[in-house]
Amino acid sequence: MTATVPIGEFSRLTYLTIKTLRYYHEIELLEPVSIDPGSGYRFYSTAQVDQAHLIKRLRELNMPLPEIKAVMAAPDQAARDAAIRAHLERMEAELVRTRDVVASLKSLLLPSARISVEYRSVASHPAVAMRKVVAREDCGEWCEYSFGSLYERLAAVDLAPAGPGGATYAPSFFEEDRGEVVTFVPIEARHRDRFDAASVLDLPARRFAIAVHAGPFTDFDRTYGALGSHVAEHDSALTEPIRENYLVGPGDADPTDYRTEVCWPIGRL
Repeated sequence: MTATVPIGEFSRLTYLTIKTLRYYHEIELLEPVSIDPGSGYRFYSTAQVDQAHLIKRLRELNMPLPEIKAVMAAPDQAARDAAIRAHLERMEAELVRTRDVVASLKSLLLPSARISVEYRSVASHPAVAMRKVVAREDCGEWCEYSFGSLYERLAAVDLAPAGPGGATYAPSFFEEDRGEVVTFVPIEARHRDRFDAASVLDLPARRFAIAVHAGPFTDFDRTYGALGSHVAEHDSALTEPIRENYLVGPGDADPTDYRTEVCWPIGRL
């Protein structure tokens, strides 16, 4: 059995202010079951209490109002639950990101550890590769997709990588938050004819100053800052893409175990 109550009573039942209930009516999120034609006073059904509670919790989870409207308009319970689960997954990912940023910020309060820099001359070698101009915010998603595609190509011809996968980042990627990113997986030269020519890239021979970044990418900028400063103070950098080698990366381990070589080009062989 349900009952109809005035807006003030409904406010007490739902812990939503009258001002909020009026606003939700205006945007057609939670509409009263009837409005007195003379006074304009709003009345709600007790059957709407659960809806109001759901809206309140979704707002506490920072779900945008358009998304809440979509949840409330879902054709059935399964569709509604799926929309809520998707938002919760996004929030959980944001919590992980926040945790990592907090840890990184705390590390800034500690004395900087001296970075270990290795110098290495790397010969030219072939790799299967994909390239795309990518915005920084989309880089992680694109790298995940492209590496998946590259390793699938190797598996299709029953080949193992000749070394760890990596990527190069054009200067504009850092300067403008958008630039060409080339993902690659090394192969042996004798196997290059097993791929179409367009998908094989010859990475140029270079001499690098190299530092290893341990852990997730949240404080990647600190490794870049330390290595780049070392190069500026002791060497002469080339204005060309920086190369990263993913010794242990996504798909291989927990983020705390990631190990990434940052390779700063300082000379041609």
